[in-house]
Amino acid sequence: MTEYFKIGKLVTVAGLNGELLLKHTLGKKTSLKGLQAVFIEDRKESFLPWFVESAKIKSEEETYLKLEGIDTKEAAGKLTRKEVWLAEADFKKFAAKTAPISLLGYTIINGPDKLGEILEVIEQPHQVLCRLEIKGKEVLIPVNESTSQKIDHKKKQVIVELPEGLLDIYLG
Repeated sequence: MTEYFKIGKLVTVAGLNGELLLKHTLGKKTSLKGLQAVFIEDRKESFLPWFVESAKIKSEEETYLKLEGIDTKEAAGKLTRKEVWLAEADFKKFAAKTAPISLLGYTIINGPDKLGEILEVIEQPHQVLCRLEIKGKEVLIPVNESTSQKIDHKKKQVIVELPEGLLDIYLG
């Protein structure tokens, strides 16, 4: 089964021909050159492909997207505020290695304990929060200067030292 990675959101309609503005967290300017399709989550865990007609850079974290079959401002409007996902191979191709989003799928390790796989990366001004599930509960792990010890890209691991009692807040 293909894995999908959330890269951002369609924030607004651009122009009258159905172009959309994608605000992404790929960590670098990109025109998404060569990208065939983006995916929009139709309903939980069900992704619909939208074929990319054209794309051009607006800024460091914004790209104009023209999707096949979306030719009017009204049609594009129905897609605004929708989250955009990429298939794993495309994600690896377009995400900057240094971007926090590139940690998706990595395992967080606290001391001797493997806590779990990073399911979502939430960027905030002074830290990154990594969402995991531990024992069926959602847990947010801060990755910042005081908690992060090492990121091992070869082993796909983030080694952290969490403050005493942090996990107890979530797991009781």
